[in-house]
Amino acid sequence: MSDVLEQRAEIEQRIEGQTFCTALAWTVAERGGAPAYSDKVGVSEGWRTLSWDEVREQTLDLAAGYVALGLAPHGTVAVMASNRTEHVLADFAGVHAGGIPMSVYATLAPEQVAYVAGHAQPSVVVLEGADQLARWRLALEGCPSIAAVVVIDDAALPADDARFVGWTDLLERGRAARAADPGRYDDLWRSVRPEDPLTILYTSGTTGNPKGVVLTHRNILFETESSLDVSGMREPGVTVSYLPFAHIAERMLGIYIPQYQGGHVHLVGDPALLVGALGEVHPTRFFGVPRVWEKVRTGVSALLSAETDEQKVAAVAKAMDVGLRYVESLQTGEQTSPELAEEFRAMDAAVLRPIRSLLGLDRVEWAASAAAPMPLEVARFFAGLGLSIYDVYGMTETSAVVTGNGPDQFRLGSVGRPLPGVEVRLGDDREILVRGPVSTPGYFKAEDATRQLIDEEGWLHTGDIGQCDEDGFFYVVDRKKEMIITSAGKNIAPSNIENYLKESPLVGHALVFGEGRPYCVAVLTLDGEVAPQVARRNGIEFTDLADLARNPQVRALVQQSVDAANERLSRPEQVKKFELLPVEWTAESEELTPTLKLKRRVVHAKYQEVLERLYS
Repeated sequence: MSDVLEQRAEIEQRIEGQTFCTALAWTVAERGGAPAYSDKVGVSEGWRTLSWDEVREQTLDLAAGYVALGLAPHGTVAVMASNRTEHVLADFAGVHAGGIPMSVYATLAPEQVAYVAGHAQPSVVVLEGADQLARWRLALEGCPSIAAVVVIDDAALPADDARFVGWTDLLERGRAARAADPGRYDDLWRSVRPEDPLTILYTSGTTGNPKGVVLTHRNILFETESSLDVSGMREPGVTVSYLPFAHIAERMLGIYIPQYQGGHVHLVGDPALLVGALGEVHPTRFFGVPRVWEKVRTGVSALLSAETDEQKVAAVAKAMDVGLRYVESLQTGEQTSPELAEEFRAMDAAVLRPIRSLLGLDRVEWAASAAAPMPLEVARFFAGLGLSIYDVYGMTETSAVVTGNGPDQFRLGSVGRPLPGVEVRLGDDREILVRGPVSTPGYFKAEDATRQLIDEEGWLHTGDIGQCDEDGFFYVVDRKKEMIITSAGKNIAPSNIENYLKESPLVGHALVFGEGRPYCVAVLTLDGEVAPQVARRNGIEFTDLADLARNPQVRALVQQSVDAANERLSRPEQVKKFELLPVEWTAESEELTPTLKLKRRVVHAKYQEVLERLYS
């Protein structure tokens, strides 16, 4: 305990008196001319790029523009836009105006947006274009707090409504206001305090209405310093930002850490374009939720399986065996022999690095995964390519990461050790509990929910069931509320079974069910990209994914995958029956959150008849 408190005091001393306004000023002083943000909006080729100098100047202009529109200190600014430079500037400007910016998931339905707006009561809303305007229609009609709506795409700007302002117009208004009274707007950002809210993030809500998580400058500054200690990434990096900014991990990696360090972020507005962006950028850091890593693995596996030259296939297999043994030797408690290190260097240069280069991952110094348990076989696959994926664990309520793997503390299958200065322990029921400066001060306008989250001793209850080994590495078993108790009283973690099922390249998503039932069943979907390729290689004719799901040969292949998963499971965990659905699951179709996590209750309700049929 004393070590944790000493670490905490040392980090708190580093960030004493700082805010992200002072952090941006420092970054500009040190790296003003360096590239800050790049995107592909409005350019026929290449990237449009702003330097850190330009980012701060536009930030201050926009902040003055917000004030002119009626934003008061501690007022909220809601932003719904893709990952583009204007989204980041809108966020920075809200903070520098003394307000509280909040990114809203762009996949929310109009009714969900209206709920968030009614709860947060924003005074300024920033929207990208026509799609976002349509999603905000109900909120704009029913939320009286909204004084102004800024539209980034001038072509989508509604006419004859004084509340609507174009992006360019806002910049010009702010620039004029700063020129007329520069001291007033400097006083605004200088008056921001470390304990002030930096953002409010409404959780994507796997169940019920989302709750607004308040995170302060101090929360995020402590998280930034502590996580950089573990990752060892003290120099600015080159990154690709493609996940929603409403997600805490993307805010940390795409907004806060670059703002703190002065890195270069390439913004990808459509995640479907991620693979191409990686091939252009070759980032030095890359983060992906498990589903992203699974999709990359599936693509690489498909390429490798299509290779007909047996000598090449054997060479890759041998190199990947060396890569896996090398990465495993880097784990805490292991040791890399000089012979293995030399063998890896040779294989990496000849085989593995060229494969990583094809993926755009050859320059990656730090790769990570979070948001859900990373399947061990996926981590081992990338280890075979010579890439250590550092699994980390945390949640929005803990400012992102509370345990993490890194170059100096690493164990495959675990989510790492607690971050410096952060207390983590298991409760009597094995729930993961967290205490420290990264914990949210509470949910916005929800005191009862806050009391349920944080107990009287300051321990934040994550709702996750975990384990901890003798060396202090934590493992996430499943969500406490999602553990299955069968009619025989057996406790089962569904996510573990689902990960085994998804190891099949055919399977896109899986949900395991068995609460109060005598055995487990599964609802599966096909992978929309891989399943058609497998079908063509097997000479299977089909019209669409639904046709494939009905095909006896495809169902037989999926049955083999289920059987393979069952061989690795205890008898109570084994899947006795499954249904292969004729659809894909997406955030838009409601089964997944915007960060691709399962909405179990939605699936249970939507496919109730299917589940009942599996037990008939």
